[in-house]
Amino acid sequence: MTPGPAPRDLPAMTVLGLMSGTSLDGIDTVTVRLERVTGRLAWEVLDRGSQTYPPALRGRLQRALDPRRSDVVLITELHQEVGVAYAAAVAAAAARHAVELAGLSGQTVYHIPRPDPERGWNVISTLQLGEASVVTERCGVPTVSDFRQGDLAAGGQGAPMVSFADLQLLARPGKRVAVQNIGGIANLTVLPADGAPGAVLAFDTGPGNCLIDEAMEAFHGRPYDEDGRVAASGRVVPEALARLLEEPYFRLPPPKTTGRELFTLGWALERGGLEGAPPADVVATLTALSAATIADAYEREVLAGGLDEVLVAGGGARNPELMRLLRARLPVPLRTFHEAGFEDKDRETLAMAVMAYMAWFGEPNVLPAATGARHPVVAGKLCRPWRG
Repeated sequence: MTPGPAPRDLPAMTVLGLMSGTSLDGIDTVTVRLERVTGRLAWEVLDRGSQTYPPALRGRLQRALDPRRSDVVLITELHQEVGVAYAAAVAAAAARHAVELAGLSGQTVYHIPRPDPERGWNVISTLQLGEASVVTERCGVPTVSDFRQGDLAAGGQGAPMVSFADLQLLARPGKRVAVQNIGGIANLTVLPADGAPGAVLAFDTGPGNCLIDEAMEAFHGRPYDEDGRVAASGRVVPEALARLLEEPYFRLPPPKTTGRELFTLGWALERGGLEGAPPADVVATLTALSAATIADAYEREVLAGGLDEVLVAGGGARNPELMRLLRARLPVPLRTFHEAGFEDKDRETLAMAVMAYMAWFGEPNVLPAATGARHPVVAGKLCRPWRG
């Protein structure tokens, strides 16, 4: 087979990536200098920032995730409110470094990756909030947003989207490496030793921090389990864990994706029979569920092909109890992004910058092998500022 033409060189740009994940904790930013030379993407992080959602906004977003409590007025208002929050994050970053382009993840409130009549899911679809026009108008920065829709239109599941950037930024020639993100939802990308895009394996493994965080908020009045202390103090309920692991999603073959519309605290308490259990035991069991579903995914889909290392990113990388459980299950070295010299939150935030950069130049920025799309896609919608 004759290799295709080498990718064209792309000029250097300073791009701001913004990520607001399923943990609903706020917006992370990374300002990065990107340039593609001789087919490889060179990158240098210039700045990082974060902005927590105000409690009222976070509460409204949590309500929007629940079809029983959400409504069209709430969704419509939140689209603007999140856009304003994005604009504030862009303005803060642009005050420190001149930004030429911004890429927004959007705040996912509902994701339907496959029909499921029992849940009332009939049309593959997804919705991310945060109007990019607000950013462009308030900050004067060209902004790329709504990446998932282009992939969906091409027959993909609209996730996982970050695998494209993983391949560009983190592939190591001669090494088969997995990048494991543990945000609200946990997802993995396996980067092949030869760097072939078609050989990348990526999918959502299931819950990451979302169930743990919900349980902490419901039972302890805290947004997350700091240092995994509550989980470490509790007892895993084996029969509850076994029932939770029977969820059909865990046995679906990749490509596959999921979200908080499936994995809720109510689901876990009811399916696991955990109502009335000691709160620490609930948190311990849900932490064990996240670790088990991640490890099971590797055992089922990854390890047979060999694996040199797992790099762990996201908030879960800062949970020692969750990391302890993963290290006990996986027979390969695990390093957090921090241990590898990166920031734990860089992975998904950098992906938004990379995808925006590629979209700006009309280059594909999605891996069909990861999402199931029929062909490569130039994903994202561009808002340009008025230059008076």
